Amino acid sequence: PYSSLKGRRLHLGVSGSVAAYKAVSLMRLLQKAGINVSVTLTEAATRFITPLTFEALGAEPVFASMFGEDNGLSFAHLHQGQCAPAVMVAPCSADAMARIASGLAGEILCAQALAFDGPLLLAPAMNPRMWNNPSTRNNLDILKSRGIAIVEPDSGLVACGDSGQGKLAAPDQLAVAAARALVPHDMNGKRVLLTIGPTQEIWDGVRIWTNLSSGLMGASLAQAAWLRGAEVHAVAGPGVPDLPQGIARYNVRSAQEMFEAAEKVWHGMEYGIFTAAVADFRPEQHAGKFKKTTSADGMDVHFLPNTDILATLSAKAEPHQKILAFAAETDRLEERSREKRARKNAHILAGNLVGNPGSGFAVPTNEMFVYDHTGREEHWPSTSKADVAWRLLDWLLTL
Repeated sequence: PYSSLKGRRLHLGVSGSVAAYKAVSLMRLLQKAGINVSVTLTEAATRFITPLTFEALGAEPVFASMFGEDNGLSFAHLHQGQCAPAVMVAPCSADAMARIASGLAGEILCAQALAFDGPLLLAPAMNPRMWNNPSTRNNLDILKSRGIAIVEPDSGLVACGDSGQGKLAAPDQLAVAAARALVPHDMNGKRVLLTIGPTQEIWDGVRIWTNLSSGLMGASLAQAAWLRGAEVHAVAGPGVPDLPQGIARYNVRSAQEMFEAAEKVWHGMEYGIFTAAVADFRPEQHAGKFKKTTSADGMDVHFLPNTDILATLSAKAEPHQKILAFAAETDRLEERSREKRARKNAHILAGNLVGNPGSGFAVPTNEMFVYDHTGREEHWPSTSKADVAWRLLDWLLTL
């Protein structure tokens, strides 16, 4: 969770779908991030889940009828526009999509959508044949043309046994889409390249040379930039966590593949954020598999240098392009971070000691030393990688 989301409010609409139960998981994720949630259920939604479920878990207020008998508000269809800056309907049935597209207001949720003039997000969920029906596709085009954000459904097996696109997107994807509607888009129109995670260098037919990077720091930065309105291009090594639907992701394996993918898009970027733990060297490849029986006394492996992605792309940077680089060190953090910033021609260098508890690879927190080209430097105590990402973007935007 990003601490900047704490205290914000989202109004959650739930329409008639068997996926309505997933709205509870979504609400809990939003609450975990410190977001206050109010809820409206359509009459059809109450056949799948009750208003009391949301009330018991802290949603306030909860609406389930047009005329406010259940909450004492005479103008319930206007309330969310006065208390929440964004509305998300998840799940959004085919019927709810059609009503919202047509401007109908005969039931509480669609009346609220019609009366709301802020960011509106819809997360469709329905049978794949309904999703692909021309009427639904036409409604989808109408909604998109009005600037309504759509979180596309996932593909897979649905409740009736059919398979295809139509499943409600995962709650974590819905939560980040909701969060995006709640934060200022101070990076709107900016294009960002990130390299994320480890690389894997092939050694023989079954073995690789790699490191312990999980990609969590880079994923946090990619998500934070996307939340703030940027167009994000993420070149991701193996094992990098899922990213929001709106991020362009390029999956790679080796350092050379990462370099080639990053180089292709670098020219059009305003920012380059190089978080990847790239292997400086790769073992000379051998066909087949090394056998212990033929190397009983051990073996020597010859390593070849990889392209220095950061140095190569920073050397090609245009004056308007800004670079944030990372250094994972085991000692002499400040000295080595300053030296690397100058050597790689980065505008900001964010360094951390990977051996410290609660900092480094595969943990949710980082303790940072941050240094920029003007000589400004700061020490940040251990905090979540999400908040480290947010603060680094704040700093990058000042340059």
